[in-house]
Amino acid sequence: MKGKDSDRVKRAVEVAKQAHEGQTRKTGEPYIVHPLAVKKILEEWGMDEDTIIAGILHDTIEDTDLTLDDIKKEFGDSVAFLVDGVTKLSTARDGMRDIDTYLPATRDNFLRLMIALGDDIRVLIIKLADRLHNLRTLSALPPDKQKKIAKETLEIFAPLADRLNMGLLRVEMADLAFKYVNPKRFDELEKLIKKYNKSAEKSLQNTEDEVSRALKKEKIKFKISGRVKSVYSLHKKLAKHHQNMGEIYDLTALRIIVDDVTTCYLTLGIIHSLYTPMNGRIKDYIAMPKQNGYQSLHTTVITKDKHIVEFQIRTKEMHEYAERGLAASFYYNEQKLTENYKQGKIEHLPTNLLWITELQMTAAKLREGKKVDLKKLKLNLFADKIFVYTPKGDIIDLPTGALPLDFAYRLHSEIGDHVVGVLINGKMSNLNKKLEHGDVVEILTSKNQTPKQSWLEKIITPHARQKLRRALKLSDEPDPTIHKKKRKKST
Repeated sequence: MKGKDSDRVKRAVEVAKQAHEGQTRKTGEPYIVHPLAVKKILEEWGMDEDTIIAGILHDTIEDTDLTLDDIKKEFGDSVAFLVDGVTKLSTARDGMRDIDTYLPATRDNFLRLMIALGDDIRVLIIKLADRLHNLRTLSALPPDKQKKIAKETLEIFAPLADRLNMGLLRVEMADLAFKYVNPKRFDELEKLIKKYNKSAEKSLQNTEDEVSRALKKEKIKFKISGRVKSVYSLHKKLAKHHQNMGEIYDLTALRIIVDDVTTCYLTLGIIHSLYTPMNGRIKDYIAMPKQNGYQSLHTTVITKDKHIVEFQIRTKEMHEYAERGLAASFYYNEQKLTENYKQGKIEHLPTNLLWITELQMTAAKLREGKKVDLKKLKLNLFADKIFVYTPKGDIIDLPTGALPLDFAYRLHSEIGDHVVGVLINGKMSNLNKKLEHGDVVEILTSKNQTPKQSWLEKIITPHARQKLRRALKLSDEPDPTIHKKKRKKST
C-alpha cells in the first residue's frame, strides 16, 4: 500500500470530486466517499496506479458529465479502457430488474462480463472493490435491493473472488451478503460460533502455548494466530454434512506462518509429535495446490485435553496469496514494460488461472460475431476444475468429470486423433474412466489409429468435441449423438 499519492492519483481525486459535486449516496454522504473507499481498497490490495485511478473514476462515465474522451486525454488509454470496462459491467447489471431471471446470470449480463473480463482482469478487480464497499454500506438501501445485491454477490462475485484466490475478500463478501439473504440463519450460526469459541478458548490458548514452546525449542522462526471459520463457510459445510456439527472439525484453527517450505513440513512433524493426528485429516496443499492456487499444510489433531484443533501451516508468500490472491502476486508487474501490458492483455498466467485465458479467447470470438454457448461457459467459470499431470510434470486443467480423450485433445489434436490407450498413475486404464485431481496421465498413441465416432460419447469438453468432429468430417458414419436424438423422436 502506497504511503503517499502520486500527482496523477491526486488529480484523479480532484476530477472525481468535481464530477460528482452535489451528488449524494443513499447513506446521505457526499458521493465522493464511495470512489475514495474503492481507492483505499485497491491500494490495500497492492494494485497498480492505473487501476487505482480507474477505481476513483469508475462511476464518472455512468453518473456524471465526464466522458471517456475526457478521461483518455487526462489519464491515458489504459485508465480509460479500465473505466469503460467497469461501466459495461454496471450497465449490464442495471439492465436486469427481476432477480429470478437475473441470477445466476443472464445471457446479456454474462456476455458483457465475458467481454470486459476477457480484455483485462483488472476490470473485474475494480468491480470487486466497488462491490465490497457497496456491501459494507448495504443497510442504506431498501430491503428488495439489499436482497438482490446480496444474492447476486453470493452467486457471482464471491465465487469469482474465490477463483482469484482472494480469500479475505471472498469471506467478507459472502458473510456480508448472507446476512441479508438469510438474516435468521446468519444470526443463529454467528451465535453458535461465538458460543463454541468461548468454550474452546482456554484449550486453544493452551495448545498455542505448547506449540510455541516446541517451535522455539527447535529455533524455528514463526508466527502463530487463531482463525475462526466464517458464518457462510459454516453454513455451506453444515449443508454438506446434513447439519451435523459433530462433523465440523475446523470451526477454529491455529495458523502457523514460517519462512520456507522445508520448515512447513518440519513444523507439521513437531505438531504430530505433540498430538494425535486424526486419520484422513492431513492435507498437503503445498505439493498438491487447490484449484485456485491455494497452498498450505492442513492437519487436524486431538490435543491432550481431548479437544480437536486444526492447524494450517504455510510460508509468508503462501499466506499472502491465500489472503489476497491475484492482487498479491499481480502478474502485471512482470509485464509492465511490454506491449501486451500496455494493451491490457495477460499472457503466461499460472495454471490455476488458465480459465482467464479461456475467457479472453471467448471474448475475442464474441467481438468477431461468432456464436458462443454462454451456458457452458458459465459452468466452466464457476464449476470446480481438476488439475492432472503429464508424465513430464506439466499441469493440465480440466473440468470435473473430464475423461482421457478430453486430456488428449487438450494436449494436441494430433495426439487426440491417434489414441489407442491410456495409463493413469502408471496403470493401464480405459477411455471411460473419469480423471481425478492429481492423476498422472500418459496417452498411448499409434499412427495406425484413426478417430472413431463412438469417441463422441467419451468426451465432455467442447474443445475436445470440436477437434474430434473436425477429424470426423469426411467420415460417412453418422454422428451417434445425432442418431440417438433422431431415433428418440421416431418412437
